[in-house]
Amino acid sequence: MKRFRILLKNEMKLSIRDMNMVIFAVLMPLAILIILGMLNGGRTTGPEAAYTFMEQSFGALCAVSMCAGGLMGLPLVVADYRERKILKRFQVTPASPALLLGVELTVYVVYCLISLATLGIASALIWNVRLHGSLPAFLGSWLLTMFSTLSIGMLVGGIAKNSKQAGVIASLLYFPMLVFSGTTVPMEFMPERLQKVISMFPLTQGIILMKSTFLGITESSPLVPVLVMFGVTAVCTGAAIRFFRWE
Repeated sequence: MKRFRILLKNEMKLSIRDMNMVIFAVLMPLAILIILGMLNGGRTTGPEAAYTFMEQSFGALCAVSMCAGGLMGLPLVVADYRERKILKRFQVTPASPALLLGVELTVYVVYCLISLATLGIASALIWNVRLHGSLPAFLGSWLLTMFSTLSIGMLVGGIAKNSKQAGVIASLLYFPMLVFSGTTVPMEFMPERLQKVISMFPLTQGIILMKSTFLGITESSPLVPVLVMFGVTAVCTGAAIRFFRWE
């Protein structure tokens, strides 16, 4: 546990100095919130007309930081350490792949928590956004979505040979999910055929679940998105540890 705390402290310091995740995982979701708020404000849209556009979009905005941390930040950092032979030095220490990946995972969990807090405070104070559903249910859906997204990043970072390969894979995952999963453009505004395709994304399932728990909507069973995200988390985490490359 002591090794974990020491590594986590050092990784957080390095990450904050780098500023990339501060910008993309914390400030970018807040900027998107402000832009959407200026364009839509308290306007009601879609079939859930009892809720404002900002309330309907809150879960999707939370997913922006998950995308940045899980699909870009985490895999690129781990792959960069491998390329710079830093992981090779860790290999001769008591540090295990589970410990190293756990530390990096925790770093991005912290960023997601900070983003959730800033989004919640800003949206409540400026646009009077409030939780209509159950707080434990929403936090559970948020946690499940976050861990399933971060687990994908752990897998990419665990197996990518170098930062270039990790960057290509991360980009192929990050940009489609950021644009098409509902994080920046609501699914309701997309063509029906496209909605069917993007519904297969685990992040899309997470956003659907977060939206329903935040608004208190129970139109459909949460079983499918929960099973999808649990499956993704279990498979990606297990594979990331099993096939982890030290060099």
